[in-house]
Amino acid sequence: MHTTHTLRRATTALLTAAALGLAPAALADTGHQGPSWRATWAASPQQPTAPFEPNWSQQGFDNHTLRQVVRVTTGGTRTRIELTNRYGSTPLRITGATVARTEKGSAVRPGSVRPLRFDGRPSVTIPAGGTLRSDAADLPVEAFGSVTVTLYLAGETGPATFHHFSSATSYRADGDHRADLSGTAFRESSASWYYLSGVEVTGGRDSGSPGSARRNGVVTFGDSITDGVGSTANTDHRYPDELAERLAAAGRARAVVNHGIAGNQVVNDTSWAGEKALKRFRQDVLTEPGVRTVIILEGINDIGGSGTDAPMPPTPEVSADRLIAGHRALIREARSRGLKVIGATLTPIKGSFYYSPANEAKRDAVNEWIRTSGAYDAVVDFDRAVADPADPDRMLRAYDSGDALHPNDAGYTAMAGAVDLDEL
Repeated sequence: MHTTHTLRRATTALLTAAALGLAPAALADTGHQGPSWRATWAASPQQPTAPFEPNWSQQGFDNHTLRQVVRVTTGGTRTRIELTNRYGSTPLRITGATVARTEKGSAVRPGSVRPLRFDGRPSVTIPAGGTLRSDAADLPVEAFGSVTVTLYLAGETGPATFHHFSSATSYRADGDHRADLSGTAFRESSASWYYLSGVEVTGGRDSGSPGSARRNGVVTFGDSITDGVGSTANTDHRYPDELAERLAAAGRARAVVNHGIAGNQVVNDTSWAGEKALKRFRQDVLTEPGVRTVIILEGINDIGGSGTDAPMPPTPEVSADRLIAGHRALIREARSRGLKVIGATLTPIKGSFYYSPANEAKRDAVNEWIRTSGAYDAVVDFDRAVADPADPDRMLRAYDSGDALHPNDAGYTAMAGAVDLDEL
């Protein structure tokens, strides 16, 4: 089974490289001859939109330098990035790019700036719909260290593929400032990520033997509660971040990458919250290198999204049975690639704009199925981890960010604490 899987990935990578007009080296290493890459940070791409507050996705960039700061969850001796133009309507020209260790804000650490190359070239064009990885940069990084990726976009990009809710600050400057150490030129900021969809590492203590495929990483897949809505910005208190820290503290360090999208649904596409999970799971989760386990927490937007009280356009009503069928499809997809798949119960909604007796009945039915059906390889009960014992349909006040739907930092810590580390 493992040999078939490896050949399938290698064939897919070669075909994709041909379609992009790139050498295979620009994509993931799929065999056992080269370095073994591991995903250490990720963000799921979305089409340009501005549902709640302004961002840069719809107008894109023109003679701008874009600087983005991310925190990796495992270390390595070499680093590379993944860039995506998945939702672009025209080719995307990256004039140049660097990667560095973060100093503070938009500043980078002296001596750490490394120019990035793409199949040996300093510039690259990503076709509309395409995704590619850079060549390896000799930049060692430590677990929970911050990495700054800087892109210079000399020409008009058109609308930008992005990740709407980052819970982190990105920066923009006019002109070419890709090698700047200071952040002085970066006078604009945004709470989204643009084009950057992954950071990967190789080497280091977690790499295993040379050329081996060390697969112990975890993907957390879901909606805003995986994405970290309600957590404090620039503090990395999303539940996946807290889970990675808990694993490291227990002597079980491994990568935990976040593929949540705020507002995302299992069975409905939306114009503002990404393609439905049933579509994006294959592109977002199954392409990640070094992953062994996926935790799925999704469905509350399917249940509540058809209501008129929610602050977003309504979507078609979804029954509990249809939502469960969607979960079964995700389980099959994960197992087809040899992943262990853990189901997470849906957290409380009483007091939120999603609550109604009918929606609560759906949530209860889906949670009962997750807990008792045996469909998942294991279950993490996030519902009970954050519920008020005196009113189990409601989130405990100490864990509530204020909207009775999204946890705060303490709530995300409680969620991470509910995961049985042995199941990972």
